[in-house]
Order: sequence, then C-alpha cells, then structure tokens
Amino acid sequence: MPQDPEIFRLRDADDAGLTRGRLRGMLRRGDVERIGRGLYRRTGDVTELDTIATVCARVPDAIVCLLSALAIHDIGTQLPDQVWIALDRKMRKPRLDEFPVRIVRFSGPMLRYGIETRVVQSVRIKVTSPARTIVDCFRYRNKIGLDVALEALKDGVLRRRASVSEITRAAQMCRIATVIKPFLEATVA
Repeated sequence: MPQDPEIFRLRDADDAGLTRGRLRGMLRRGDVERIGRGLYRRTGDVTELDTIATVCARVPDAIVCLLSALAIHDIGTQLPDQVWIALDRKMRKPRLDEFPVRIVRFSGPMLRYGIETRVVQSVRIKVTSPARTIVDCFRYRNKIGLDVALEALKDGVLRRRASVSEITRAAQMCRIATVIKPFLEATVA
C-alpha cells in the first residue's frame, strides 16, 4: 500500500491494489489486525490517538472537538475516555458500537469556522482549531464542566496555543462572546 498507512479501510486497500487474499494473509501473519467493521490497522505500538483516528476513518465527515480536540492540541490535562466528535445536525447517527464516542451537533457556519485538517495515524481528520476548541468548551460547559473550560482557556493562552484575539474572534462567531468575556479578561489581567 502506498505510504503504509497505519489505519485503513477495506476500500482504501482495494484502491491501492491490495487484494483481499493478500490482506487475509497479512491478517494470518499478524502484520495487520482488524479493529472494526471494514477497518484495519498495522500492528505495532498503539497510541492514545489511535481511537480518534479509527473513529474518523469510520466517519470521514466527523469533526474532532471538545475534550478530544484538547488532547490533540495538548491543551490542559484532560484525558477523555470517549472520542468527542461533532456531526452536522441533519446527519444520521453512525453505528459505532465498538468505540466510546460522544456526539455533539453543529449546524451552519459552525461546521466550517475554525476547522483544521490534520493527519493522525495516516488518517486525515478534521479538528477544531485551538481557539475554536476553547470557545466550544464554554459553549458546552454544561456537558463538560466549567472547570474544564477555565483550564482550557488558561492553559491555551499561557502556552500560546491560541491568542486572546483568536479566542475573541471565535467567541463572536460562535455567539458566546458575552459569556466568555469576563473569564477572558480575568485570564489576561
């Protein structure tokens, strides 16, 4: 397969010219393991980002957000036990029974603003930017806790993952500027 992806779908293997017989041989030898319906991973070291990459391979339209995005951007100390993804409000809920997934719904401009594309474990994923992630933590403070949002804000600004102006702009786009403003002023002061 080209570039030897660590996580791949069966259709990706077909497109790369890997026959199903050869894939079965790789499974028998232990070079590859099946990790889900139509999903395979090259054997080797498993990282904490493996589950995120696997979920995004299964649901290509998913946007990694909130606690999972904090982990990707290395903001705060949260270690999520679930993969937090955002889907279009109108999109059907995917079947991901074998993975611990938490779904939030975005619509309209929230599906496009502050979204970055990264490659994690050879899988192209969409993830909210650091500033957008911090703002989303305040938007969903009732689900994840105000303490997590405050920690993300302080750590994101302190470690320069996001500037105050980026956070302010994201808060205005997400219509939560009045909520985050006092916390932002206290952090900067």
